[in-house]
Amino acid sequence: MSQKYPVYPDLAGKVAVVTGGSRGIGAETARQLARNGVKVAVNGRDQAAIDKVVADIRAEGGEAMGIAADTTDSAAVERMRQEVEQAWGVPHILAVFAGSGGEPVPTLEISEERWKAVIDTNLTATFLVTKSFLPGMVKEKRGSVITMASSAGRLPGPASAPYSAAKAGIIMFSRHLAADMGKFGIRVNCLAPSLIVTEKVQQNMPKEQQEQTARFFPLQRLGETYDVAATTLFLASEAASWLTGLTIDVAGGRVSL
Repeated sequence: MSQKYPVYPDLAGKVAVVTGGSRGIGAETARQLARNGVKVAVNGRDQAAIDKVVADIRAEGGEAMGIAADTTDSAAVERMRQEVEQAWGVPHILAVFAGSGGEPVPTLEISEERWKAVIDTNLTATFLVTKSFLPGMVKEKRGSVITMASSAGRLPGPASAPYSAAKAGIIMFSRHLAADMGKFGIRVNCLAPSLIVTEKVQQNMPKEQQEQTARFFPLQRLGETYDVAATTLFLASEAASWLTGLTIDVAGGRVSL
């Protein structure tokens, strides 16, 4: 697919934090934000992967910093917030994308520890990050928060039960937060991608299987990280200034609720 990066002039000079920004959708989002003149704080757990994204952005003339932090750890999240605010001030854009654990596992084989870990990695992490950064946004009465759910939180499928439950929880948490934050000029929207061709998918799904799976989508292709990142840019921009509380299915027409 030919990719033409969207440009939103109002984004230039703004500050963004992207959790889960070291790989996949988060990394592509960080790069696209930087191409729009946004200062981007790239968060993840793997310092080498973070450094690569930051280096890519800087090589294109963008401005970025990397912050390794476990978003399930409230103290680590607070340190991240302080580092960003000390360097650049309160962020205008918060892309809360960190999460994992969707691998298919029969429900009866899921341990209590696994359940809690997946819920924490996705739903609790989303809560901790927004809880940390929102007070500054409230004080400045502006901001755009974009959370990351999944088609697994919209329809039953092969993803594990805790992952599906966590992603469904993120959808409702985002709606609740949008209702709470609107009076402060803060918009909160949620993305629910279906199958996106990330590095992990490329490693684990042979090309032939990708082509076969694409036939189940009305648009006859799998999603790309670009598709989700481009939607994020729209939601972060003033083009979406009257949109809040939405869940957008970036799913090629396969999910429509």
